[in-house]
Amino acid sequence: MNKDFYVAIMAGGIGSRFWPMSRTAFPKQFLDILNRGKTLIQETFDRFADFIPRENIFIITSEEYVPLVKEQLPEALTENILGEPSRKNTAPCIAYISYKLKSINPEGRLICAPSDHLVTEQIAFKKVCYEALNFVRENNALLTLGIKPTHPNTGYGYIQFEQYEVSDNVYKVKTFTEKPSLEIAKTFFASGEFLWNAGIFVWKVKNIVQAFEKYLPELHELFAAEEAFFNTPSEKEAIGRIYPQCTNISIDYGIMEKADNVYLIPSSFGWSDLGTWNSAYENMNKDENGNAASATHLMLFEASGNMIKVPKEKLLLLQGLENFIIIDTEDVLLICDRNKEQEIKEYVSQIKIAKGDKYL
Repeated sequence: MNKDFYVAIMAGGIGSRFWPMSRTAFPKQFLDILNRGKTLIQETFDRFADFIPRENIFIITSEEYVPLVKEQLPEALTENILGEPSRKNTAPCIAYISYKLKSINPEGRLICAPSDHLVTEQIAFKKVCYEALNFVRENNALLTLGIKPTHPNTGYGYIQFEQYEVSDNVYKVKTFTEKPSLEIAKTFFASGEFLWNAGIFVWKVKNIVQAFEKYLPELHELFAAEEAFFNTPSEKEAIGRIYPQCTNISIDYGIMEKADNVYLIPSSFGWSDLGTWNSAYENMNKDENGNAASATHLMLFEASGNMIKVPKEKLLLLQGLENFIIIDTEDVLLICDRNKEQEIKEYVSQIKIAKGDKYL
């Protein structure tokens, strides 16, 4: 394995669209959403451990989740589990690992990836990662992986790219677009010029640090001022000083949409960001009526197209429902039209107002 390869697994999110299974105290990256025998963060770690030295695999998470990461990833180095004192989106998270690695190996090549995505084709994934790591070795490039869309999807961001290669299977990025309306998504899909934004980034450590200096100078100054404390016993205290001053901003908005050296590799490796119950439904086995169920005792009558999760010991008898999400936990029962699933996040906000944090 190449000692210059590093990965930062970003694991600080709370996964509110997977409520009520995903809770603030135990979010979706620590769950086995699809009943595959491993949690999402375990699958992600194993995916990268296949070709990146374990001592070069870092997990960046919220401080409150550090014990969960240690429990679920006993093979990870304890010193490589980095706790953020507050959630400030992906730019501060990536700045943390980038400035930490800068003093260790500025020529290192770094993959930054979410902890809660699904990849079903490991060989294809590893091949694309090698292509990306090789490209950024020779080029001052901020590279992202774009997923070839299979249908017009309003739940993903889109990346438009130039139609000529700058290198083998590498293209220059033209524009980023946040989650579009259905009509715009259809136009994007039909054009062939747009890919889904997987949120997986690859670059050389020194080049992403330069990008912070150029496009997010305030963030750069905060981390650069404390750089001497990284990789020392004082690192945690330094991060504690930095984070309260950080802007809450994504790496996409803060750097990728502004930079002129952004490239992508069109990719296809069985990817889903597993952002919603519908995405889980799409990736689960279904019965002859299109029901995707995680239940030991289940009786269905005139029911079709449903996403069902109930405790193993509970009997669920379901009659007459079509295209619904039914999620039963110890203290919450969710029954929601699958076509309205994007509203679950809003419902969670209303629950917080009406009921406090008890059910979140």
